[in-house]
Amino acid sequence: MILLPAERYYLLDKRINEVQINNLFARSVIEKHVTGKIYVDNIMEPHTFYVIHPYGISLLFGDHKNVEFNSRFKSYALNIDNIRNKHEWIQTYPREWDTVLQDLFGSLMIKFSENTENITNGVIELNTRVNFIFNRDKYLQLEKSVLSSNDKIVDTDTLHFERMQGSVIPLKFWDSAKDFIQKGKGFTLLHNGEIASTAYSAYVHGNLLEIGIETVEKYRGFGFAELTCCKIIDYCLERALIPVWSCRFENTASYKLAQKLGFEPVAMIPFYRLSN
Repeated sequence: MILLPAERYYLLDKRINEVQINNLFARSVIEKHVTGKIYVDNIMEPHTFYVIHPYGISLLFGDHKNVEFNSRFKSYALNIDNIRNKHEWIQTYPREWDTVLQDLFGSLMIKFSENTENITNGVIELNTRVNFIFNRDKYLQLEKSVLSSNDKIVDTDTLHFERMQGSVIPLKFWDSAKDFIQKGKGFTLLHNGEIASTAYSAYVHGNLLEIGIETVEKYRGFGFAELTCCKIIDYCLERALIPVWSCRFENTASYKLAQKLGFEPVAMIPFYRLSN
């Protein structure tokens, strides 16, 4: 695995188009919408690629028969040299990669349902990531909730960007508030003037806008996520943008909310949590 200089990211421009699963997070790195990392097998003529978004989601694709690269990736994935201080979650393409990973990790790969002790070190945890397609008609049939007098939804500004709390927040998907305000979009629900929930563009490419959603823990269960997501979906529809949704199947709340909002599952993809 060799770190590819940013000035050579263009080498992936055509190759990423071969990936037939949701890859907007990888495109965001390749097209330099956000600062990530790309590892390859060869800087001049790469055939195997590992693209890492700063949020921690990554894509492994290209030549799956590259023995040397695969061996180095195994060490990286198990964090043998302690070069990472957090998890990474990877998707692969094509599906032959899944067989390669099973062979590489063997008994060190454990299913999410079997990892009852939540072991995070020295194992690769197998989850499932769901890609959805948006059903406009289904969404338009949704009986939307009404904001209470204590709530209002406003455009996400720099203050909201910097103060929003949680794990899936705009701050982790954009390099800066300036970039987000100029190139992205978000809506924040204020409850009695306090930030409660934010729905925003995690990635924007062409006419595709992938939705990120976070609700402050103490405000979960009040329907705030649905209200803010409806706001950004309406924003998409008004501008002929296609809203995109992906999540872990194991994230029950996100999975159910997606379907309520008119998103329909179209692909179930192996999703690997690397060792920390």
